[in-house]
Amino acid sequence: MSHAGPPPRWRNCPRRGQPVAGKFLPMKTMLGPKYDDQVPEENRFHPSMLSNYLKSLKVKMGLLVDLTNTTRFYDRNDIEKEGIKYVKLQCKGHGECPSAETTEMFIRLCEHFMEKTPTELIGEKGVTCEPLFSFSAPLCCLLLSPAPAPSVEAAVAAFAQARAPGIYKGEYLKELFRRYGDVEEAPPPPPLPEWCFDDDSEEVDDDFGVVGQESGPSSSASAQGKRKKERLKLGAVFLEGIAVRGVTQVTAQPKLGAVQRKCQEFCEWEKSGFPGAQPVSMDRRNLHFLEQKGYKVSWKADGTRYMMLIDGKNEVYMIDRDNSVFHIANLEFPFRKDLRAHLSNTLLDGEMIVDKVNGQPVPRYLIYDIIKFNSQPVGQCDFNTRLLCIEKEIISPRLEKMKMGQIDKTKEPFSVRNKPFFDIHASRKLLEGSFSAQVSHEVDGLIFQPLGKYRPGRCDDILKWKPPSHNSVDFRLKIMWGVALLLLYSTFSHLTLRYTFTFIHLADTFLQSDLQC
Repeated sequence: MSHAGPPPRWRNCPRRGQPVAGKFLPMKTMLGPKYDDQVPEENRFHPSMLSNYLKSLKVKMGLLVDLTNTTRFYDRNDIEKEGIKYVKLQCKGHGECPSAETTEMFIRLCEHFMEKTPTELIGEKGVTCEPLFSFSAPLCCLLLSPAPAPSVEAAVAAFAQARAPGIYKGEYLKELFRRYGDVEEAPPPPPLPEWCFDDDSEEVDDDFGVVGQESGPSSSASAQGKRKKERLKLGAVFLEGIAVRGVTQVTAQPKLGAVQRKCQEFCEWEKSGFPGAQPVSMDRRNLHFLEQKGYKVSWKADGTRYMMLIDGKNEVYMIDRDNSVFHIANLEFPFRKDLRAHLSNTLLDGEMIVDKVNGQPVPRYLIYDIIKFNSQPVGQCDFNTRLLCIEKEIISPRLEKMKMGQIDKTKEPFSVRNKPFFDIHASRKLLEGSFSAQVSHEVDGLIFQPLGKYRPGRCDDILKWKPPSHNSVDFRLKIMWGVALLLLYSTFSHLTLRYTFTFIHLADTFLQSDLQC
């Protein structure tokens, strides 16, 4: 099996942990510049970035142990030219813990290096973080323990502190305790980190180098199309801060899996997780898209994203971005050509918002796209046709039955409306106070929707724009002559931010700008 892109779950996996006991630096694999067209700038991890990081710490790395099972990710010469010894220790992966022989080889390698160069760091690199969390780092803690009989419990805890959340596969924890302690004392694994559910990941095993495997049985085409097991988020909340009657989370199988798979199949989404289209932020690199292709614009509501699957009477489901599924009772969608019949095999996309009406919160579902209508692949049609389908086939039949007294709005859990889109020349008006006064919820930006067919997952041509007052600031960078000062703001502390910064990348220099766009 050949994979030309980055490893699965690589994009949002943290680049590195903290040095463990001042000696070991765990990190994910670096990717060379050849991957730049597939990796956003903020997610890149070039070998040069490791070198710059080490220089900022004023430390030297003398050895890099590569645990992946491929050589395609970057050029080892970029490591060796920095004076770092490079050692390839291929690990098999596929959910298997490293053999005792591989483990012993790793320990002897590290012990020998520490005897020769006790002041230099050892770097350990896996595909994402799986090998680090499951093998090498806890062994590093064992190696560095000053105790005569080092504790595997302390080793696991030390690594979790340096590289949260620590070992997150239960079978690896058990094997580690089986080899170095008492398997009965193995703790349960921590919850999976959010980056494990990166929507853009390839859905294959992410153990020691199965991605990019260059030989062996795992390279067969039979592994293609393998989906990652869907996670179940118990206690999912439908709308934060407001109780909506008639809404219950679906947690039982096979119904949960059936709803998730149907949505994915309707979207032609071959991975796991939420299949809906994901917009990207507007910037100088994609602003010209508005001139090159047709677009419509609408306001960006401060709402909650949901797809809606209509699969027959009393079979209406909402799917959120965590791929949690909710059953919606007492919500009817009649068939326009026969109002006695109910729609099925219909998939909508939209958002839940909360309007304030006479001071009271009123939940509404705003439909802004449609993928399937009664099994018809309307998602393949242009956006204008899809908008017409929503109004004519979804909204109008409901209004007709309401006029006939056959749908009682007061018994429905929330109202349903179509979200209008406009010519992009109306963009300014959507932000003016006169328009904002017409909607009863917060308008926090604009969405620019291309006129092409519906595409699942990250869509680089669906653009979202927020005014500077609504943008969050994760860091401030101030450039002085020859000196770069980076001030990081922790998301876990209380922040008072007075400025919004825009950075313009010119050649290799970042300039601070007060440009508001």
